[in-house]
Amino acid sequence: MFTDKVVLVTGGTGSFGNYIVHRLLGMGVKEVRILSRDEKKQYDMRIHYKNNPILKFYIGDIRDYTRVDEVMSGVDIVYQAAALKHVPVCENSPFEAVKTNIIGVQNIINASLKHEVEKVICVSTDKAVKPVNVMGMTKAIQERLILSANLSPENKGSIFCIVRYGNVMLSRGSVIPFFRRQLAQGEELTITDTGMTRFLLTLSDAIDLVMYATEHSKGGETFVKKAFSAYILKIAEVLSEEANRPFRYRVVGKFPGEKLHEILITEEELQRTQDMGDYFIIHPWWVKQTFYDIAEEYGSGDDIINTTEQIKMLIADADVKAAEVHVEKGEFSKI
Repeated sequence: MFTDKVVLVTGGTGSFGNYIVHRLLGMGVKEVRILSRDEKKQYDMRIHYKNNPILKFYIGDIRDYTRVDEVMSGVDIVYQAAALKHVPVCENSPFEAVKTNIIGVQNIINASLKHEVEKVICVSTDKAVKPVNVMGMTKAIQERLILSANLSPENKGSIFCIVRYGNVMLSRGSVIPFFRRQLAQGEELTITDTGMTRFLLTLSDAIDLVMYATEHSKGGETFVKKAFSAYILKIAEVLSEEANRPFRYRVVGKFPGEKLHEILITEEELQRTQDMGDYFIIHPWWVKQTFYDIAEEYGSGDDIINTTEQIKMLIADADVKAAEVHVEKGEFSKI
């Protein structure tokens, strides 16, 4: 599937980007292009991979169509992971989220169609489902843009699909590193709501989903990985025990646009959803198939793991997977 292919990863220096690059380098690719905005992260990543000639780094922003068009030339597969994803930041600067998550993604689509890319896999989030915040709203529009690209009159055979998943443990800005930092500094843990739940995936789970989508997409599907969910409060308790510190917390209230529970599949999508074992495939609205594999919305408040040992095992697995792709801070030239 990847032998001698040229792969473009947008947002390639982020948590997802680092891990998919790590995976792709063992799959016979001809070249992996990384498009991202941060020269520091690109430098560190280049050093981490010992200047591997398969990796090509391009400074740029998906908001800039000219740059996207240039980097897209000769590409076979695109993984679109560039995004503004921090909920409070998007709430405070909504049009900036629009520029990246909507206009930037349309730039990816236009360039992919122009260069007749084989497949485009776009990374989405549970926050795009019944969105209540700016990040989720822009991601929901992003999903529709990607799926509709399959129907474009300009499409000469390119396949566009979505992967949708919940919280990736240990990704940048996620709750486990946040709690660990608070514990290391001797601070009281801050909980927004004691009843809040979230889906939990490892970085490896997320990449498995992406690879599954790459292999099985025919155009227009949304792929969802089945995942455990847990109370944030229970995760905080487990991490306190891990750090050998007393479990102390205070409730600070939900942030603007923050849900109590997340949803990965809505009731509107149920009859288009096929159960594939470890995965769900939500077929596009233009495919006239009806499935009865799932009877209710798939939400984080439904199948909650509440035992300490299970959560410990999940976090331990996430630590192992994240360590495989840790990029050292490195030294950055200021010349």
